Amino acid sequence: MNAETRIQGSYWLETAPQGEPAPQPSADITVDVAVIGGGIAGLSTAWELVRQGREVAVLEAGRIAAGVTGHTTAKLSAQHTLVYDHLRRTRGAEGARLYARSQMAAIEHAAGIVDELGIECEWEQAAAFTYAEDRRRVGQLRAEAEAARAAGLPADFVTESELPFPIAGAVRVTDQVQFHPCKYLLALAEDLRRRGGAVYEGTRVVGLSEGEPCVLKTDAGVSVRADDVVVATHYPIFDRALLFTRLSPRRELVVAGTVDEGQAPRGMYITPEQSTRSVRSAPYRDGKRLLVVTGEHITPGTADVEEHFARLSAWATDRFQGFTITHRWATQDNDSTDSVPLVGPMRAGSSHTYVATGFGGWGLSGGIMAGRLISDLVNGREVEWAGLYDPRRLGTVVREGTTFLRNQAKVARHFVGDRLSSVTGPTSPDDIAPGDGAVVRVGARQCAVHRDEGGELHAVSACCTHLGCLVAFNRAEQAWECPCHGSRFAPDGSILQGPAVRPLQQRDI
Repeated sequence: MNAETRIQGSYWLETAPQGEPAPQPSADITVDVAVIGGGIAGLSTAWELVRQGREVAVLEAGRIAAGVTGHTTAKLSAQHTLVYDHLRRTRGAEGARLYARSQMAAIEHAAGIVDELGIECEWEQAAAFTYAEDRRRVGQLRAEAEAARAAGLPADFVTESELPFPIAGAVRVTDQVQFHPCKYLLALAEDLRRRGGAVYEGTRVVGLSEGEPCVLKTDAGVSVRADDVVVATHYPIFDRALLFTRLSPRRELVVAGTVDEGQAPRGMYITPEQSTRSVRSAPYRDGKRLLVVTGEHITPGTADVEEHFARLSAWATDRFQGFTITHRWATQDNDSTDSVPLVGPMRAGSSHTYVATGFGGWGLSGGIMAGRLISDLVNGREVEWAGLYDPRRLGTVVREGTTFLRNQAKVARHFVGDRLSSVTGPTSPDDIAPGDGAVVRVGARQCAVHRDEGGELHAVSACCTHLGCLVAFNRAEQAWECPCHGSRFAPDGSILQGPAVRPLQQRDI
């Protein structure tokens, strides 16, 4: 086993304060607002509402701040690669302005929270850059810089950077932020509790009845009654508005390690080239900084993740002299078909259920924005950018119809094609190597079979409990993954990531 194979785990989770898990609710509860999900969007929403006098309960299936937020690159920025020129063309100048203003307002709001609560979270102000090495992209970068500046961001086009390799050009946006996301969120949760809010961990919500009040059901059979419900589970676990047809999941890999402080870039850099490369650094110790490198977009369950980790690691070590990898992990993002998050009422006719999803890799600024937006909507306040993010919008879905249809074709291809290809795949568990897994037919059933490092076999149903697509095994992360909507399961079938709310069924082989 090589060194990289042994390196695992999110640096943010490793260095966050560790505490005992919050309890599960032991009896039925009633609150003003129930927030499902303890990441940046859920905790931000809950904190805003508690501060406004609402009685709030956060229901988290695992540990708070330990899901997608705990595996992020941790850039808090309004510069989202090449979004503003696209928005100007699809949403008009006003749409681009509202997007920029809402994202910058989120950064400014987070800065105020850090000051107010005295949060020690390695908060650093930095410039954000979208760069390209290919000169053929310079025109695109210039257009993006002009669109971002017209939208109100402090943006310009530059040709120099502190990266240790030449670039053709970059969009630079000043006054952005990088920080430790888990330290920030755990402090937010602590203040939420001080203000009377409740946080429940290990509490998976499996049912929702909309009404007055709404009623949630947990996997332990507890009922939670609430006037309003916020679904902030990254990918919605309840999809009565068919939002899954407008979301496309992807995983992105991260390698991190140390470099000498003098060699570390202080800005935050990203390029759409080479399946994306994102670079930034964070405080470390002993004259070092932590270099965090992200890239390699992968649809869950469709690629050799080990190969992609090797590709990203090689790029990072080739570009940054003395870079020593100490951590690696992966995160998961959901892209909306029209490039704008879905934040607001869950569906037409919803007056008490809200959703926050589709952040497209920019969930930190998006989650803080969503917390403020949803809390205002719950309290009946008008927000100028509410229409931009409204999940009920249909006009942009029509305009972005090609992306919408392509996503649905991909899902259909997996749903049907994976079943056909599985017939010619491995036919016996004997073919599965230690540490690996495969979908094999056992009798009339398709089983997801994993052989652990000790040689013992573990079998579960290969059908994702969300909508029935076949899962595939990710050897690098030791997980079963659904390529249709991104649900992820441990080798024993337990849920690692939704939208699935039920584990894979056990199989006897």
